[in-house]
Amino acid sequence: MAGKGKAPTLRHRTHAAESPVLSSNKLRMTSMFTSSFKTRIEQLLDTPRGSAVVVATLTALAFALRFYKINHPDQVVFDEVHFGKFAAYYILREYYFDVHPPFAKMLFGLAGWFVGFDGDFKFENIGDSYALHHVPFVGMRALPAILGSLTVPVVYAIMKESGYSTVIAAFSASLVLFDNAHVSQSRLILLDATLIFFMSLTIYSYIRFRKLRYWEFNAEWWTWLILTGVFMACTWGSKVNGILTVATIGIAVLIDLWGILDHKKEGHSMDYFWKHFSARAIGLIVVPFVIYLSFFYVHFAILTKSGSGDNFMSPAFQETLAGNEMLLNSQEIRYFDVITMRHKDTKVFLHSHIERYPLSYEDGRISSQGQQVTGYGHNDTNNFWQIIPTKSLPETGRGRIVRHNDVIQLLHVNTETHLLTHDVASPLMPTNQEFTTWPKNDFSRHNDTLFQVVLTDGDEGQPWKSKSGHFRLIHMPTRVSMWTHTKQLPDWAFKQQEINGNKSPTEKSATWYVDEVVTKHDDDDEYQDDKPVLKVPKKMNFFRKFGELQLLMLQHNAGLTASHPYASNPINWPFLLSGISFWTNNDDKKQIYLIGNLIGWWTCVVGLSVYIGILGADLIARRRGMDPIPDPVRNRLWNNAGFFLLFWAVHYLPFFLMSRQLFIHHYLPSHLASALIAGAVLNFILSETFNFPVSIWGPKTRSRPSTYSDIGLKGPVILVVFGIFLFFMFSYLAPLTYGTPGLTGEQVNSKRLLSTWTLHFAAKKTHEL
Repeated sequence: MAGKGKAPTLRHRTHAAESPVLSSNKLRMTSMFTSSFKTRIEQLLDTPRGSAVVVATLTALAFALRFYKINHPDQVVFDEVHFGKFAAYYILREYYFDVHPPFAKMLFGLAGWFVGFDGDFKFENIGDSYALHHVPFVGMRALPAILGSLTVPVVYAIMKESGYSTVIAAFSASLVLFDNAHVSQSRLILLDATLIFFMSLTIYSYIRFRKLRYWEFNAEWWTWLILTGVFMACTWGSKVNGILTVATIGIAVLIDLWGILDHKKEGHSMDYFWKHFSARAIGLIVVPFVIYLSFFYVHFAILTKSGSGDNFMSPAFQETLAGNEMLLNSQEIRYFDVITMRHKDTKVFLHSHIERYPLSYEDGRISSQGQQVTGYGHNDTNNFWQIIPTKSLPETGRGRIVRHNDVIQLLHVNTETHLLTHDVASPLMPTNQEFTTWPKNDFSRHNDTLFQVVLTDGDEGQPWKSKSGHFRLIHMPTRVSMWTHTKQLPDWAFKQQEINGNKSPTEKSATWYVDEVVTKHDDDDEYQDDKPVLKVPKKMNFFRKFGELQLLMLQHNAGLTASHPYASNPINWPFLLSGISFWTNNDDKKQIYLIGNLIGWWTCVVGLSVYIGILGADLIARRRGMDPIPDPVRNRLWNNAGFFLLFWAVHYLPFFLMSRQLFIHHYLPSHLASALIAGAVLNFILSETFNFPVSIWGPKTRSRPSTYSDIGLKGPVILVVFGIFLFFMFSYLAPLTYGTPGLTGEQVNSKRLLSTWTLHFAAKKTHEL
């Protein structure tokens, strides 16, 4: 504790740094000498052997609950349609796209390969039979079951290393052990078990690292610092919301560095600060980022064949994949070729026909009455356009190739008219320009028929190619880009899509590509006598591929805004107001419904509320000059439980800002953190003291009297009674967790503990007249 009005001393530093969290081997040794003050049960449980027995029991129960009937159902369940499919793609080496990083999915692919899965089963629909197709799904489900089971002893270890007794550590571990939602997620081919396992290891490693703050820069200190970064990268690489773990550790490190920056503390020079800053930058920025990059390097190295994810990627990326259509079929485009063009997003062809725009539109605006130019969804000769040069060309050779930034005219073959846009409002969007055509022999509007071909990420002189040559068509005089959207024109245009001029020449959605070279007009023998050749996949810089994929992952994750019957609001999650239907079997009236253990989750809510109430009351009391909580206990509440609260808040509150689909399983990382807080609150309620010291004393640390948490006999009694209630609730909801046995309508109604739960096969209530 800082001495008031005195210069800082090493004793002050020892107490002030008592931060995040922590118990040590020295504590266990010290407790042996103070055991005369403890109950006999506490003595036994807090010995190394007693603690080992407890954690072994918890771990065995975790494995039993998560592996129980893991072969049921022998059908595809919920998001196994996605993550099982991705595992198959790794085995087949076919490229796919997903919004989540690849680490956990690669583990599933490895597990599938290890148990003999050949990748032929495609996980197309929920309910597809594994047994019928001889899929070794149990081996693939075993991976998350193992990781989910091991999360329980890690939670126990977090609390022990934080300085809590065996009883309190077992209490927090039990909240995860007997939770139906954690069990459901851990016995299916889903990502959350991997995410939560590595998140818990990140918490554990950071606690071990902070316990060594008086032994800074020694080998063990560096080991736990690097391991924190490694596990943090694995969390980040497992699922996109793993970035929240990175943010949490980042905030904790900033708080830590802020304390090191304090010039009042002995020896805290700027050189000392920068040394700590550099070490953390290496261990918690460089190392995690390199590992995160390595996941994608392996991902790209495995997925070398064309697959379902090709169309999400740029043409340059697609040409790195063996068998890709762009790689095999792309051709250089030359002047006077006849081509068809399609919009990249909506896939409609650039189309024109002899019908004209009406004189006036419904809103009274006047058109040019020019020939209609539209977007048409089917192949048709009215989609044929010939590329006309605007410069002199050589008779033969590569000088006749159309290149990036060339200015061209497009001749509509069937009507012998040139594509044109002008300063007339389009039919559906008054702010955009109308596209029409102009007779080819009328040169009075020649300039309005000039367009520039701008290739996406094109280099000067780069050839324009079919399939792979994505481009924007920019009108030279007005600099609008040819664009379309999904709204249909009226009957006078046969309900085809509108083509108009978007005033942004860099509009990304105004991207088109040449679908087919219909007629090759060049007489060059080299061009005419092209023979099919084996095209080798092209090379692309890893960092370009990485950057492109990261941007697409962010865009598509933010774009998951479609409604879902089991999507829920984050405010509902801690209270278990709704769950998710994972799987149903109509014949046997069986179902898997993701829902947590109601007793456990509401206990965590109470724990959070009490914790925040304690801190609030303490702040108010201190404001009024009262000191209701001793400083050592207060420091433990703020630094240790506060670290857990930080994890809970950072993994929960950001979801309130998201507009994408959200589900209750997004709360599971925060639920684990709330279980840690609940344990800390129980310790505060049961004991007026706490285990001290928790950090490893350094060579210059002044010795201080050891204390211990005296929870008495009531602690083990509460643990046993609470554990019985947890297990009872877990067992009561088990048919919804394991999907067996089938339930009658009345039994389903009885399992519906909250009216907001939407269970299948419920009996309809009848009322006697």
